[in-house]
Amino acid sequence: MTKQVVTGEELKQTALGQELSDEQCRLLASVCTRREVSNGEILFEEGQISDTLFIVIQGRFAVSRDTGRGFSDTLHLLETGQLAGESGFLDGTPHSATLRAVGDARVVMLDRAHLESLLVDHPILVYKVMRAIVHSVREIIRRMNRQHSELLSYINPSIGRF
Repeated sequence: MTKQVVTGEELKQTALGQELSDEQCRLLASVCTRREVSNGEILFEEGQISDTLFIVIQGRFAVSRDTGRGFSDTLHLLETGQLAGESGFLDGTPHSATLRAVGDARVVMLDRAHLESLLVDHPILVYKVMRAIVHSVREIIRRMNRQHSELLSYINPSIGRF
């Protein structure tokens, strides 16, 4: 695991950076670190507590949950530009899933304390980061609702369109 300095250009290409100006991306990058993740390496595990927001800047991550039957189910693939660890970052709750790199990957990591250090002098930047996190969480909820509807339609075709 190697930690490196982050550039504003890396952040600009992500869901988080799309909310920010170039200058805000450079400022936020100054409190972030970059991490190279090898194929198959676990970024974080279900049940762990972390106050770090992860931003995928290259590669993909399998999002999986323990089934209690001796194996995990892959729920989703995180792609370049997407966020991970939002809930733990916001409120310290344990991760609800495990993230494992599918191929070599790279993430940017933002610790809650580092973002909070910007609050007094750069409140608009912090607001925009929080707005991007909320947007990401809403996208997850939309996807889950769509999958839930599709599953119900599959189970009981008389109530759905499938």
